[in-house]
Amino acid sequence: MKNDLLYLIALKKTPLVGDVTAKKLIAHFGSAESVFGQRKEILEKVSGIGKKIAHHLFSSQYLHEAEAELRFAEQHNLRIVSYADADYPFFLKQCVDSPVVYYQRGNIQLQNKRLLAIVGTRHATHTGMAFCEQLVEALAPLGVVVVSGYAYGIDITAHKAAMKNRLQTVACLAHGLNFMYPPAHQKYCHEMEENGGFITDFGYQSPFDRKNFLSRNRIIAGLSEATVVIESGSKGGSLVTADLAFSYGREVFAVPGRPNDVYSLGCNHLLQSHKAHLLLSAEDLIKTLKWDTPAPQAVQQELFVSLTPEEQLVADYLRAHGKQTLDNLSLGCDLPIYLLTNLLFQLEIKGVVTPLPGKVFEVR
Repeated sequence: MKNDLLYLIALKKTPLVGDVTAKKLIAHFGSAESVFGQRKEILEKVSGIGKKIAHHLFSSQYLHEAEAELRFAEQHNLRIVSYADADYPFFLKQCVDSPVVYYQRGNIQLQNKRLLAIVGTRHATHTGMAFCEQLVEALAPLGVVVVSGYAYGIDITAHKAAMKNRLQTVACLAHGLNFMYPPAHQKYCHEMEENGGFITDFGYQSPFDRKNFLSRNRIIAGLSEATVVIESGSKGGSLVTADLAFSYGREVFAVPGRPNDVYSLGCNHLLQSHKAHLLLSAEDLIKTLKWDTPAPQAVQQELFVSLTPEEQLVADYLRAHGKQTLDNLSLGCDLPIYLLTNLLFQLEIKGVVTPLPGKVFEVR
């Protein structure tokens, strides 16, 4: 396992090799270690690789950097999570650009949890912060995990509200775990780690840099079943997170504001462009996400439900692989979307499959 992580980290650190390319190489050669064992001419022939990436893959520098990451993680009690791990977060794994490895610190337990991203401006008003606190308090009975970016304003308000209501909360960072930004939030770290913790896909030598925000925001959006935006200017990181969530097929919610309020412009635009649902209370979110629906009873389909061969194929795949997006299910079952959509509708009618937000399906 440690050896696998070493090569995954080295692959992620290799220049010009992002998470998408890394997964392509691993799928082509079978493992990250195998990638580093290939001849240059073999690597160059892989679609999208070429001579520059092949050259970087032959440098020992990135394996040495990966070894340093492993040592740092051991010394500071960090966990390095691989996208091949069984407990890799479900929704994050559905994203094509999800990190092949990320680092976490604290007491983070995300399996079978409802994850909700709450983001917004750093210059939050008292009204925005009060709404955020009330929203989290109203969602507390559902055991929601609150995900945000640990920034000033709405982010830290959401984290603090989660801790106040004894909810797990996860902060996604735009730097390594050898320091904390902003420094003013260092005082919350211990409580954060007891009630969740920190996640980043930046190594410990990565400094705070604004160009890292996009990478950080994709994890906030990707981890979460839905994203809530509470106050945003016409531009800003919270709108980027909302756009990413929308592109992932997740539900987005925005709190409306007066037309001329500077920090309502972003939310109003999301609503006007039909990228977000109107959010006036926790009930709006709960109903849209169907979090008020009790878990369905198991169906003994072999006794009571008659399925066509294609319906049985889809049901068996979901039973074997767990929750799946429409696209992943189409690839896994080798069925076109138009046919699969009809099959899923029939399976839902027969009580075999349950649709979830974000075009995700699971077998009952």
